[in-house]
Amino acid sequence: MNPYPPALTGVPPVCRPGADSGERWTFGFPGGLTAEVHTRGARLHGLWVPDRFGTLADVVLAPRDPALTATAARYFGATVGRYANRIAHGRFSLDGKPYQLTTQQDGHCLHGGTDGFDTRLWEAESVHTPEWTGVLLHLRSPDGDQGFPGNLDITVSCLVGRDNELSFSYTAVTDAPTLVNLTNHAYFNLEGEGTGDVLDHELTVDASHYTPVDADLIPSGDHRPLPGTAFDLRRPLRIARALARPGADGGYDHNFVLSPHGGATPRRAAFLHAPATGRCMEVLTTEPGLQVYTAGQFDGTVLGKSGTPYRAGAGIALETQHFPDSPNRPGDPSPVLRPGDEYRSSTVLRFSTRY
Repeated sequence: MNPYPPALTGVPPVCRPGADSGERWTFGFPGGLTAEVHTRGARLHGLWVPDRFGTLADVVLAPRDPALTATAARYFGATVGRYANRIAHGRFSLDGKPYQLTTQQDGHCLHGGTDGFDTRLWEAESVHTPEWTGVLLHLRSPDGDQGFPGNLDITVSCLVGRDNELSFSYTAVTDAPTLVNLTNHAYFNLEGEGTGDVLDHELTVDASHYTPVDADLIPSGDHRPLPGTAFDLRRPLRIARALARPGADGGYDHNFVLSPHGGATPRRAAFLHAPATGRCMEVLTTEPGLQVYTAGQFDGTVLGKSGTPYRAGAGIALETQHFPDSPNRPGDPSPVLRPGDEYRSSTVLRFSTRY
């Protein structure tokens, strides 16, 4: 594992060509966070974070072979859409008109379909101020893309701040009613990529309910209160202990209903702490939900940047988003975007250390 970030001077983002991954943008501040973003999939490929002693390590999982981002590792660090998470059978109705989306092997639409935003080459431009540095990423999704209606223009900003924050802000506009639900799908290991698993990390989720799912991970009923369930993470809990609870089935891939719902200002959704390094990551968001995925299906097929096989629990994804299958669940917050309106979403990752 290379614990050191690419050469960086704290000036505007540095762009380098990268064959299969598109352009590679590196940005950050000396001694603090440094990020690497690839334009293929608007993808967070690396994030160097200091530990309690100031030692930097890359805490984001990514495949050693960039070609795997088209197959087994396609969602690693990517911006996913038009609709993050699942839509049952790829079907929904909007204003009384039915739509059929592309579906994956299980017959459902996941993260925007078979050719979602994670596969696209985004355009990028640099952003730099004395306090923030990063990139703006742009994509146009045409009418009918993966079955979704309307031409959709999307901008994602990925910025690093001097105060050790990484922010993702999303905006989108459309010329016809459509669905929008965007997120970043990074996997984190606060001990460092390739060091093992996250089972000793402590996780807190500021949620009141969670979404029960069936065998296909499609919502199977109303949101359920957390007390007395395997998903109660309202207080810090070691991930290994949480997954050992009856009903956790060895792993999480579930939506948590944040409290309170959404809002214009990001509020805390989760807190992740690695006692071994002291690194902490606070997740703040304007979104109503958080998908917690503990990577229980990782089987060693994907080799990480360090050459280490990624096995179950190698990282954790904390995806801020609307709820799964909400186009078909009228009681959930609506993901509908109409002409004349603007989709806006913001998520901030705030890093710190504990002794």
